This record gives sequence, C-alpha cells and structure tokens, in this order.
Amino acid sequence: MATHLIIGAGNIGTPLAAKLVARGDSVRVATRRGTQLPGTGAIALDAKDAAAVTEAARGADTIVVCSNPPYPEWAARWPPIFAALEEAATATGARIVLMGNLYGYGAGSGVMGVDTPLATTEKKGMIRVAGWNRLLDAERRGDLRVAEVRASDYFGLGAGANAHIGGNFFGPLLKGRTAWCVGDPTQPHAWAYLPDVVDTLIAAADADQTGRAWMAPHSTSISRREIVAQVNSITGRNGTARSYPGVVFGAMALAMPFIREVKAMSYQFTAPFLVDSAESERALGITATPWAEALSATLDSYGRQV
Repeated sequence: MATHLIIGAGNIGTPLAAKLVARGDSVRVATRRGTQLPGTGAIALDAKDAAAVTEAARGADTIVVCSNPPYPEWAARWPPIFAALEEAATATGARIVLMGNLYGYGAGSGVMGVDTPLATTEKKGMIRVAGWNRLLDAERRGDLRVAEVRASDYFGLGAGANAHIGGNFFGPLLKGRTAWCVGDPTQPHAWAYLPDVVDTLIAAADADQTGRAWMAPHSTSISRREIVAQVNSITGRNGTARSYPGVVFGAMALAMPFIREVKAMSYQFTAPFLVDSAESERALGITATPWAEALSATLDSYGRQV
C-alpha cells in the first residue's frame, strides 16, 4: 500500500484522493484549512512553509501537488511553494508529482508534446517553467525525484463554473441560451476529461520514470461551436456560443485582476491549440475516455433535461 501526500483539495485533488483511497492507498490531504476528505488524513498547512510540508511528507512515497493559487497571486506564491517542495522531497525521499498545464509552451507552439520546447513569454507560464526547472536541476544533482503531468483545459464533474467548458458554458446551453467564450469559439482546442487527468496523475505516481513530463490524454480537440452543435443535438435545445466582444473583454480585464490574467492567455483560443499524448499513453498504459461518453456524463452532471 502506497502513502501519498496530496497538496490541494480542489477540482483535481479531491477526485484524486477519492480514487487513491478506493484502491486502498493511504492518503493525507494538506490544505490551508485542513480540508477533511473521506478516508484521508487532514493536514492544515501553508504550502510555502518548507518545515510544515517536510513534516507532512515524512513516510510518504509521493507528494502530489494539485494546488492552484489564484492567478494574480502566482508570482508571490509559486516560487516559495517550489522551494518548499524541493526541501521536503530532499529531506524525506518522497517523489514529487506536479499537476501542470500547457502555459509553459507559449503561443505558436504547434501540436504540443512533452518534448516541445518550453518557450513561453507569458508571465504565469514563465513562473511554472522556472519552478519545473528548479526541481529538474535538483533531480539531476541526485537530491530528489520529480515528474509533471500536463493537460490542456479540463472538463467534467467538478471542473468548476469558470472552466472554459465548465458550468458557465454548459449551463446556458442546457437552457438554450448563449455561452460566452474567451477567444474564437470556432478554433480547435484540446479538452481533457477530469477523470483522465486523475488517472494520469496516478499512473505517473506509480511509474518508475521521473525527471520528465507526462501528457494527459485528451478526449477531443473540437471547437466550442462543434460542442454546442452536439449538445443541441442531444438535448433538443438551441444554444449558441459567442466570443466576448473585444471592448467588453478589455474592460473586464481592466477591472478584474483574474480576467486580466485570463486575457494574457487568450492566445490559446485564437488558433488551434492541440496536444500529442501518444508517447505518454503508451508508456503509462493510459487512454482517453471516448468523447461521446465523457460529454454524456458531463451533461448528466449539470442536470440535463432531454
């Protein structure tokens, strides 16, 4: 039986803990408030506190990092979190598995795989790349072992209202209304089903290979307009997807720091944003949930009425 320390109990940490508990693993969940999840041990700590993270990780096989500070706080919070992780893993021998994203690749990266250069010039992507490189350097010195799971935007039960195809997207569609979108809703985009992201994290935690990234499988790479058409066909509704007008979105970004950070990454929705996960799927023995199945389950989670 493996022992895991999961940092964060949000959209990914919560289902990850449930799946690890279900297979019989020992799970500790660390959050700032000491969130108690079924079958787990709850720990209250600040992930920037190296001593606290080290103590929580003693006896753990893996530290799975699922925390996601608010975008405007990344510059202040991520660097000390990475420093704390380095200290904790070095002291305890626990392997680090990071839940990552595609921000590090940047605009114009083409079809992204784990070997695509991390060439972003966007602030949040650069913060994550710097943290990843810090931990990789520590692995190369023999101090610790680390891997990262990367995924594009995710969807499904628990994805949250603000996910690009979350509650604020599917909710209006199920009422036959307009879902307002960042960027161009006609562009192809890779979408990862949340349970598949969780499965990839578990496979990465079980794998012997570290010092590398893994790419989660993605159920589809269709546009949001195509998703709308499929939802309408399933439900008999007549929903639509439209882009936020540029002036409106610009004003929102000026007024709201979170939207300002979303706007900085809107390049992901102005051109095809695609992923190649074939190598990771072969190496980890994972596969994407078929899109039709994932979409149906997602609509059920939002209480569709057909």
